[in-house]
Amino acid sequence: MAGRSNLFAPLRIRGLSVANRFVMSAMNRNAAPGGTPGDDIAQFYRRRVDGEVALIVTGGIGIDHDAALGVSGDRPCNVPTLQGAARDGWQRVVRLVHERGGRIAAQLWHQGPMRAEGTGYHPEAASCRPSGIWGPVDRRTQIDPAYVARFAVPTHPIGDEEIGAIVAAYARTAATVFELGFDAIELHGSNGYLIDAFLWGETNRRTDRWGGNQRERTRFAVEVVKAVRAAAGESMPIFFRFSQWKHQDLDGRLAETPAELAEVLEPIAAAGVDVFDASEFDFDVPEFPGSELNLAGWAKKITGRLSVTVGSVGINRGLYDDARGAPTAFDNLDAVVRRFDRGEFDLVAVGRSLLQDPAWVRKVRLGLPFEPYSDAVLHAVT
Repeated sequence: MAGRSNLFAPLRIRGLSVANRFVMSAMNRNAAPGGTPGDDIAQFYRRRVDGEVALIVTGGIGIDHDAALGVSGDRPCNVPTLQGAARDGWQRVVRLVHERGGRIAAQLWHQGPMRAEGTGYHPEAASCRPSGIWGPVDRRTQIDPAYVARFAVPTHPIGDEEIGAIVAAYARTAATVFELGFDAIELHGSNGYLIDAFLWGETNRRTDRWGGNQRERTRFAVEVVKAVRAAAGESMPIFFRFSQWKHQDLDGRLAETPAELAEVLEPIAAAGVDVFDASEFDFDVPEFPGSELNLAGWAKKITGRLSVTVGSVGINRGLYDDARGAPTAFDNLDAVVRRFDRGEFDLVAVGRSLLQDPAWVRKVRLGLPFEPYSDAVLHAVT
């Protein structure tokens, strides 16, 4: 174990207490027909809690807005919501997680520019884009060129009235999260989806109060955080997932320097965020020249809030890093501990390793070998 026991210390965040520092990273299973999670999803999360994951972050859950969800790839839209029958489905999930001693956060999602027109549960709804553009079409991406061409058709910029309606939808959905007994909320503010599309200069070219420089482009995120805090109350922690990279541009960046990153994160922190979840391809890569800090480390240093690191924990390569060959299970926990022990971050989110093996965290605690890894697990619910 050699220092790894430090990762099994408890932590309290507002009204949430977690038994250790391991989090199941939010991963969309696309396995909720009609928006309702079934027993397969409940058992999927139960197995990870039994494997000693302290906090589950659900895959993205669509907020209560008609354009929140649709197709953004080659699979039908089976993304969960929190409306109608989905409420009962999620209540079963939450109850089972709690019965097994775990904690669970709901990740609230609006796809924004990444939603294809005419798809999802409300195909008649127009997709929402800050400036009517999907993003640059000449960048490194894993999206099929045919889909890029479909997404790239310009639309009308989203108007003030609709922006207000979306903020209100976040608040309604947060209130439902609280009512259903979830332990925390995570706002999906990364990877080119709606909140991130307001933050990123490539997709936000507005000249009104929702656009401008890096700090001014945070206004939408700030209003969402404030609305969610008011709806969810003071005891529920708010996590905010952000990223440099986007699906439209895997090399995209919100900030080139720590000072620029501060312009983005400081207003969002002040609005009421407790924890920044920094989406990276590889946790063990410095974010800016002149420092070993990764993105989560910079988020904590800049804002003083807690942070979550994620990216290739237990895997030898990043999700979209084809240069390193086929991904395999890899024990890189010593590097995690080294960064954790110097206070760089407070929680460790694990994605693909937990898809492969629900007992992965227990194996870390006991010093047992990891299961061989296969990408076949990426879209599985097992």
